[in-house]
Amino acid sequence: MSGGIAYVLDETGDFPIKCNLEMVQLFKLDDPEEIQEVEHMIRRHAEYTKSERAWKILALWDEMVPKFVKVYPNDYRRVIETQKRFKAEGLSDEDAIMAAFEENARDLARIGGK
Repeated sequence: MSGGIAYVLDETGDFPIKCNLEMVQLFKLDDPEEIQEVEHMIRRHAEYTKSERAWKILALWDEMVPKFVKVYPNDYRRVIETQKRFKAEGLSDEDAIMAAFEENARDLARIGGK
């Protein structure tokens, strides 16, 4: 992961015990827009790489969606939420990004990933 959201196909259902839950929160993939986005990413991957596995996942898409886990890092979530707050206060996208970064860089609560 690069500090953003990851989508993990957890076919065996044991991903939560293999994950550092102090650093991330796990969610079901249930937002229709996100489901469509993940499907699109897998489709692009399948087309570019000719991955048989990706094509199998797409062929069974309705069965596979409930097996995906959204992995949302706490630091990333905090910055995104702070950025949204600054945008709601009238800051431009760029200014909101910078303000969120600066606020979170000084936030002692982020030590330890919380």
